[in-house]
Amino acid sequence: MGSVALAEELLLLAYENESGKATGSTIGLDLGMAAAVLVELALAGRIAYVGGTLVVTKADPTGEPIEDEILGRMAADTPHTPDSWLQRLRHGLRGRVLADLCARNIICDVDETTADGFNHLHRYPTVDPSYEADIRDRLSKALIGDDQPDERTAALATLVAAVRMEPALGLRGAEAAAAHEQLAKISDHAGFTGAVSMEESSIRPSVALVVAVLVKAIQTALGTART
Repeated sequence: MGSVALAEELLLLAYENESGKATGSTIGLDLGMAAAVLVELALAGRIAYVGGTLVVTKADPTGEPIEDEILGRMAADTPHTPDSWLQRLRHGLRGRVLADLCARNIICDVDETTADGFNHLHRYPTVDPSYEADIRDRLSKALIGDDQPDERTAALATLVAAVRMEPALGLRGAEAAAAHEQLAKISDHAGFTGAVSMEESSIRPSVALVVAVLVKAIQTALGTART
C-alpha cells in the first residue's frame, strides 16, 4: 500500500465507504482540502507564512501533480493571504482529488446520471479500504494515546477539528464533542493555535505557523472562529 496526501485523507474520511456519498459540510470539506494541499507544501518546505501572506520559498516540484500545479500557480502569482488562497483553491479541487483516487483504484466512480442528462449523480464507493483504515487507525491512536502524533497526523487531526468532521469518525453527541476537544488539544500541543509558543511546539515552527493561519482562515470562512 502506498500513501495518500492530506487532502485525499480528508476526502476518504468524508465519503461513506458503501454508499460513496459525501457526508458533512460541503464547503467545510472543500476548505479543509484546500488547506491540506497548502499544508503539504509547507511540510515539503515549499511555502511559508511571511508578512501576512503565503509565499513560495522553493519552487522545485514535489513530484505530486496537484501540489505541483498549485505550487506553480503560487510561484507565478503575487503573494496572497491564507484566506484568499483557500477561496482560490477550493473550487474544482474535490473533482481532481476524486479523479486521482479513482485512477489509483482506491475508490470508483459510479455514474447514476439519468438518461436525459438532467439529474447528475456520481457516487464514489471504496474499492481498497486499507488506505482509510490506516487513516482512522492513526487518528484513533492520536485520540486515545498520550504521545503527541507526528507532523502529518497532528495536521490531519487539526484539519478534522477545524471543519468539524468528527461525525465522519462515526462519533455523535457527547462522543463527538469529546473527540473535538481531544483533537483541539493535539492542535494546541503542536503549536497550531497559539496555546504554546512555537519554540515549545512539537512541530517545525515554519509548518506550525502555516497550519495555524490556515485553521484560522477556515474558521473565519465557516463562522466558527474563536472570539
